[in-house]
This record gives sequence, C-alpha cells and structure tokens, in this order.
Amino acid sequence: MKLVLASGNRGKLREFREAFGSQLASVSELMDPIEVEENAESFAGNALLKARAIYNRLGSEYLVIADDSGISVPLLGGAPGIYSARYAGEGADDKANLRKLIDELKKREVERTPAYYTAAIAIVGEKGEYVVHGWMHGDVIDEARGEKGFGYDPIFIPEGYDRTLGELDESIKSEISHRAKAIKLARPLIEMLRK
Repeated sequence: MKLVLASGNRGKLREFREAFGSQLASVSELMDPIEVEENAESFAGNALLKARAIYNRLGSEYLVIADDSGISVPLLGGAPGIYSARYAGEGADDKANLRKLIDELKKREVERTPAYYTAAIAIVGEKGEYVVHGWMHGDVIDEARGEKGFGYDPIFIPEGYDRTLGELDESIKSEISHRAKAIKLARPLIEMLRK
C-alpha cells in the first residue's frame, strides 16, 4: 500500500517525511494538482474532503493522508479557525493573515490572550476513513517576534514557554506542535492500515 500526502506544501511534506520516511510521496509527484473546495465546517471535515478527493483519483492501492490546521482565538469567537489560511481574504499570504490577527487584537486593546492551534489528520484508504487531532495551547500577542516557522508562529507563545514559535528552535516546535501530536496518533493507525 503506497502512502501519499495530499499536499504540495514543502514544510508539511518535510514534517510528514520525518515521521513516515521517504516512502511517503507527495501528491504533486503522482498527479496534476486538483482544486478541492474546503467548505466543511471543521478541520476534520476539510481534511477528509482533501484525502477523499485524492484517494478517488489515485485508487485503492494508495493510503492518502491529508491535514487541515489553523489557529483559534476564543476572544475573537474562535476566529480565524478553519479560515486561518485565508483570514485576510482569498489568496492572502501569511503576512497579511498575521497582520489582520494583530490588528484584531489591537482593536480590542489586548496585548496577550489565550489561543490554540488545531491539526486534524485524515487517513483514507480501502479499509475506511479515519481522523486524529492534535492541539497546542498558548497565547497570541499583538506583535510579531522571531523569523522561524510560518503562518501565525511569530505571535504564538506555547504554554510553558516565554518565546514565540517564531523564536523557538525547530527541534522544540517539532516536539510540542499540534501537527506533531496528531502525527504521533496517526502513525500506529497508518501502520495498521498498511498491513
């Protein structure tokens, strides 16, 4: 059973290959990109939409992994949530999304408030569909600090730390991140499904 990641994102591919090795192929190595409309109301739903679409194209000799993730700020009613990648509008880049979140905090005159990252990993194959979740809790702040990571990392301070993900070493992030936690749960499931 061949293992495929339903993402062309290099950062995600690197994280998943660290867990599953070089036997994990990126979907872009196997087929032309397809547009999957992520219109579910949850991270799990969107991850399943992506995994199903790729599995339906590739066929039953593949086990497809897809993830959907983002950051939620309770003060903002859970925003950006499932809209994390397009918080500042369709086609917005990481910097625009980050700026919008900082602006929303400043509007409320808040320098620091609780937030959490969610990662949902969907696994779709001939034996069924499965989803696991990982979370990372902490706070967001109203100024970007650090050049590491991507997305909202420069304003997120994980619980138990005093620096943002943008300032922390990659080795720490790979231990505590929402995606790392979800991958840890997905690994035994994937091993079982590949037998």
